[in-house]
Amino acid sequence: MKFPNRQVTTLSGHSGAIHAVVYSCGTGQYILTGSSDRSVHLYNPSKASSSTPKSGLIQAYSAHGYEVLDLAVTDDNARFASVGGDKQVFLWDVATARTLKRWSGHFGRVNCVDFGGEGGSVVVSGSYDATVRLWDCKSLSTKPIQVLEEARDSVTTLQVVGHEIVTGSVDGRMRVYDLRMGMIFVDVIGQPITSIQETRDGNAILVSTLDSTIRLVDKCNGQLLQSYKNHTNKDYRIRSCLGMADSVVISGSENGKLYAWDLLEGKVIEMLEAHGGKVASAVACNGLKKEWASAGVDGTVSVWAMPE
Repeated sequence: MKFPNRQVTTLSGHSGAIHAVVYSCGTGQYILTGSSDRSVHLYNPSKASSSTPKSGLIQAYSAHGYEVLDLAVTDDNARFASVGGDKQVFLWDVATARTLKRWSGHFGRVNCVDFGGEGGSVVVSGSYDATVRLWDCKSLSTKPIQVLEEARDSVTTLQVVGHEIVTGSVDGRMRVYDLRMGMIFVDVIGQPITSIQETRDGNAILVSTLDSTIRLVDKCNGQLLQSYKNHTNKDYRIRSCLGMADSVVISGSENGKLYAWDLLEGKVIEMLEAHGGKVASAVACNGLKKEWASAGVDGTVSVWAMPE
């Protein structure tokens, strides 16, 4: 299997660790990053030059007073949400670089965020306070429209898929909230969860945990379908992702390496050196092109493409 293992550019400009990296929707022309330096950066990787510092940087978004821990982008790329140590949820207008909403209500840092509803009309956030809160983008109300309080520890990761919210918590449980049916399905993973992503077909969920293991879990019955190892993940929240039409699993590692596994076989197909040997904290895949990005505590993003 050919894998995008050629580093095409490095994006710089942050003065602290990068905790979140996401591609814009559609063609994935742009990359958004959130950092411990309290800023969000928008890059165009195709305009970046390795010899020119901060090249490719289009816009910096500044409003956070604490580190930025997660980002989410609407399908039309007009707005994005950011969360972090502020205990608030920020909704931004991409073009004007201004905040449209700032929701307060969480009692601890906000770890994760995603859009839901038609046209991204709802923002969903998960926090250290062990709650998930739903916010209405169209309402003038500053209160959440719903609060989910089933987690017994910090909610570290979530994903909204249709009428469902999938969450992962330090309590070692993955919860699937079916909002249409008003039901919760709980799978005990048994280790603190750092990252989740549902497969495109909706049949399985990729779950990263603090025992240096990534698991592919059957969404219907919770059965372990495959596990992925060799990387190190015991102390930091490291994000994994599915790539190349869900044929590979990609993750960073605390030893600064990047790993890719064959989804079905569970074998390592690539191991790459990056980020100066420091923690590689997050990865994101371009939905259309065979391209992906990795972010590290060194404050840089590496963009990877197919070998020439």
